[in-house]
Amino acid sequence: GINAEYMGTDSAYVVINMHIMTRVGFNVLQVLGTHGEYVRCLHSLGAPLSPGQKDAEWPCAPIEKKYISHFPEENLIWSFGSGYGGNALLGKKCFALRIASNMARREGWLAEHMLIMRFTSPEGRRFHICAAFPSACGKTNLAMLEPTIPGWKAETVGDDIAWLKINPNTGRLHAINPEAGFFGVAPGTSYTSNPIAMECLHENCIFTNCVLTDDGDVWWEGIEQPITKGTDWQGKEWTPASGRKGAHPNSRFTAPARQCPIICADWEAHEGVPVDVIMFGGRREKLIPLAFEAMSWDHGVFMGAQASSETTAANIGAIGNLRRDPMAMKPFCGYNMGDYW
Repeated sequence: GINAEYMGTDSAYVVINMHIMTRVGFNVLQVLGTHGEYVRCLHSLGAPLSPGQKDAEWPCAPIEKKYISHFPEENLIWSFGSGYGGNALLGKKCFALRIASNMARREGWLAEHMLIMRFTSPEGRRFHICAAFPSACGKTNLAMLEPTIPGWKAETVGDDIAWLKINPNTGRLHAINPEAGFFGVAPGTSYTSNPIAMECLHENCIFTNCVLTDDGDVWWEGIEQPITKGTDWQGKEWTPASGRKGAHPNSRFTAPARQCPIICADWEAHEGVPVDVIMFGGRREKLIPLAFEAMSWDHGVFMGAQASSETTAANIGAIGNLRRDPMAMKPFCGYNMGDYW
C-alpha cells in the first residue's frame, strides 16, 4: 500500500502546517526506496498576481472557482483556490481519508474518520477505542479525556483519522494514527473544556483565523480568558462590544502530537493498537439517547450507517440542521457510499 505523498504548493502557510501535521524529510524517501508508490498532490491558492497587483493577506479564489479534485485510479489530488484546512493540507482529509479509503477498499483495510484512545483500568488492563464523529463534534475533546473515575487512565493515540487493518499475527483489528499533529477547532477550547489540548499549545503551534491580542497572544470565543481589544480574524479592530465574533467559528490550532501530555507511548507503533470498542456519535440536541450500545457487531454497523448529526461551522452551509452522516464519512468516503458497508 501507499503510505506517502509528494505535495507541491504555492502557499507558505500550507508548508509550515504540513511540517506539523505529517512526517516530512529525507527519512520518507528512505522508507519509499526506489520502487515505493506515493500519492501526488498539487495545491495552488488560485490567486495569481498580475503585474503591479497588491497581494492579499489571505489569497484564494472565489467559491465558484474552487476545485478540490481527487483521482483515485491515479492516486492523484488537485486542489485549486483554497488556502485553508483540509482543502489545502492535502495529507489530511484528501489523502488520509478520501484517497486512502479507496485504496483500503481495494486492499482489504479501512481508512476512517475516527479518534483512537487507550484506557487502562485500575487492574492494568488496556482497552483501545475508535470513535467516529463528524468534524467539529468533539473528537479532539474526547481523545484528550481526563477520567474522573478513580484509578482509570486515558491516553491519546490520535484525534481525527484511523487506518484499520487486520493484524496477520493475531487476527485482531488494529488501528494506527497516520498523522503527526492536531488540527483542532479553537472556539470553545479552554482549560475547562479541554485542559490537555490547552497544554499542547504553548509552543511550536500555528493559530489560524483567531483574534490577535494587542500583546501578541491569541484569543477565541470560549477560551475563558479576559480580553479588552485586538484584531479579529478579518484583520479588523475588535473588542468584546463589537457585536460580532472575533474568531471565525472554524478557526483552528495546529499543534504537534508529541506535545500532548497524555500522548500514548504506542502512538507511532507500526503495528498500531488492537481495537476493542468502536463508537459513533455527533451533535444531537434532542430526540436521541445520550448513549446506547449495539446488540451485535452487525447491529453496530447499522447504527453507524444511520448516524446523524447537526451541521457545524466545519461544513459549508447552514449550522444546526440535522444531516445523515454514515460513519461520519459522508464528506470523506472515496467511493460510492452505497458500497461502503
